[in-house]
Amino acid sequence: MTISMNGSLVGEESTAAVISAVETAGSGGGHQLHVLTLTPFYPHQNDSAAGCFVAEPLAHLQDLGVESSVIAVQPFHRGRMTASQLVHPSSWVHYVSLPGVLGLTISGPLLSKQIFTSVSRLHLQCPIDLIHAHAPLPCGYAAFLLQRKLGIPFVVSVHGREVFSDSAGGPWARNRCRRMAKMVYRSARRVICVSETVRQELRNGVPEADCTVVYNGTDSTLFRPVTGIDAPLVLSVGNLLPSKGHEVLLRAFAKVAPSHPRLAWQIIGIGPEYGRLRLVARELGIEDRAQFLGRLNRDAVAEAMRRCAVFALPSSCEALGCVYLEAMAAGKAVIGCHGQGIAEIVRNGQNGFLIEPGNIEELAGVLGLLLREASLRARVGAAARATILEGLTLEHQAAHLARVYRECVA
Repeated sequence: MTISMNGSLVGEESTAAVISAVETAGSGGGHQLHVLTLTPFYPHQNDSAAGCFVAEPLAHLQDLGVESSVIAVQPFHRGRMTASQLVHPSSWVHYVSLPGVLGLTISGPLLSKQIFTSVSRLHLQCPIDLIHAHAPLPCGYAAFLLQRKLGIPFVVSVHGREVFSDSAGGPWARNRCRRMAKMVYRSARRVICVSETVRQELRNGVPEADCTVVYNGTDSTLFRPVTGIDAPLVLSVGNLLPSKGHEVLLRAFAKVAPSHPRLAWQIIGIGPEYGRLRLVARELGIEDRAQFLGRLNRDAVAEAMRRCAVFALPSSCEALGCVYLEAMAAGKAVIGCHGQGIAEIVRNGQNGFLIEPGNIEELAGVLGLLLREASLRARVGAAARATILEGLTLEHQAAHLARVYRECVA
């Protein structure tokens, strides 16, 4: 189901008229559960992997009796997006905002006003039982305002460890963002956290929030093992940011590289650390063995995961990390860090490995062990694949979401 968005603002009189019409129509009956997904994360024409954790479960939700409408949003200053043809249909809304944390303080109310008329019309045509907002700001706050105006309950998903969006900006903007986020968490029928790590961090700030954990699922058909392919290759997938630990991995790679003359390191991703990481690779003498592939589509990422020997991403700030799950589904031994969301999934030494964040020597030791022992890689990779199939597929994610939705509208 798609929505036509004209982006027009509505005045007080038309707002009141639409609310009255919605209240008169009521919620109706005899229809599937209808959920409006409101998200800043969604695949688009420039990046088929963006927001795949939001888009990919929707087909499975439909199999479970949940009809989904999708509004994907981006601020104007990030450029215009158009919908990807590869996933569940969506309507893109480009809303007025400012860059940075200051923009978050105003974007929720502006977004709510911009989509109000279209959401109201959709609600009249096919009553919306629940809004699922992704991230508290701006979508969660927009859902909070829509709930007040239209009476539609909402849930909000938290995908990152910075649950209050206060990592940058001045003190006024940070404090206002925290207050707005807390209001969203307290008003939501449920706060959906992608890991127990995120739930605990959120409860430390908003203990009264009704939180539940729903792990992201993985497309276990796309990300699947292929026998006979195990290239001398260490793979990473992630934005080129300091917190992702790419420099730690580069330095660990340099320590094991002399013992493995054909070994290469590939990184899929883009970001501000690109130039500095290239310089580090040059300084370490491994520039010709460190391959920066940029952004790739989903099929190409899956192929790279099937081809590699080891997947490593020593990230120090990871709410969960879909890329670990995808590599595990592909039957690969993965290396992550203790204290992150992925530590709830990986059993160290059994279906993957965990190191202390920033520990180059420990990472080099695990890399060396896995590269030397093919049987260990195969055993750990098989256990990793089994972990995904037991409870972390897209079907599992959809089933958990459907349960939460029905509980919240009961």
